[in-house]
Amino acid sequence: MRPPTAETTTAETTTAATGPAPPAVPTAPAGARPAALRRLRPGRLGVHAFLMTVSLAFLAPLALAVYASLRPYDETSEHGYFSLPRTLSFDYYRQAFTDSGMTKYFVNTLIIAVPGVLVTLFLASFVAFAVARLKLRGSILLLMLFTAGNLLPQQVIVTPLYVLFNRIPLPYWMSESMTMYDSYWAVVVVQVGFQIGFCVFVLANFMRTLPQEILEAAVVDGAGVWTRYWRITLPLCRPALAALGTLQFTWMYNDFLWALVFISDGDKLPVTSALNNLRGQFFTDYNLLAAGSVIVALPTILVFLLLQRHFIAGLTLGSSKG
Repeated sequence: MRPPTAETTTAETTTAATGPAPPAVPTAPAGARPAALRRLRPGRLGVHAFLMTVSLAFLAPLALAVYASLRPYDETSEHGYFSLPRTLSFDYYRQAFTDSGMTKYFVNTLIIAVPGVLVTLFLASFVAFAVARLKLRGSILLLMLFTAGNLLPQQVIVTPLYVLFNRIPLPYWMSESMTMYDSYWAVVVVQVGFQIGFCVFVLANFMRTLPQEILEAAVVDGAGVWTRYWRITLPLCRPALAALGTLQFTWMYNDFLWALVFISDGDKLPVTSALNNLRGQFFTDYNLLAAGSVIVALPTILVFLLLQRHFIAGLTLGSSKG
């Protein structure tokens, strides 16, 4: 063993005073690209370019409608819709909102869409819980039955439902026509009936991914079926319910077929019918119609922005597993 030299003694003294030396930071070899650049492979760039193209294709009609709604009709008829603007104003929005009476139609739409969404999600979650979390005979067959209901074209049963709703009596306080026809009930029932199958399919598949140990612990603690459904399962399904709620509200809000078939009173029609009030008998100002279309689309955009975080979480469920 060699005796300590002056250099060794000095190095030990410095280490004791300042502590151990920090680990050496590995340096990238010369010519190496950063990790962010290495991840930008040609395939990934192609996917991003495709997604951007599709997004622009979907946004182009909305952008054109907003652009046209801010310009006078005389200007666009003379110079075209793709010309540079000479005058921009919100006059068409004020005119579209007042001339079409959209306030009344917005209320009609909410009367149809809000109960329809709530009832659909409640019934679908209840059925999905029974199919996915309870040991029932024929649960798979029941799930297939609800899923197959979405494959039925809605238009093929318009006439049978029209005849049926004219024969179902309702008290006067529920329907002025004394039948289900020409009432909000007819539209809500049809919306719930056609949308519940899709919601059952999505919620049942999501509930199957929930840990079974949670419900087993609840059973040991004496929780009944309703407690396991309402207080344990539903809070865990919040992302899926938010995503489905956003989709269902958008579909029911934009629907016009069922209201047109089952409601004859013009004062009960939804907001999509208010656009017809902006059409003239011999002339249609398409800039004014574009402003009305943008106003009609605003509530669905607002709902999506409010539920955006839950909606995206519901779409990406299970993407990070495995």
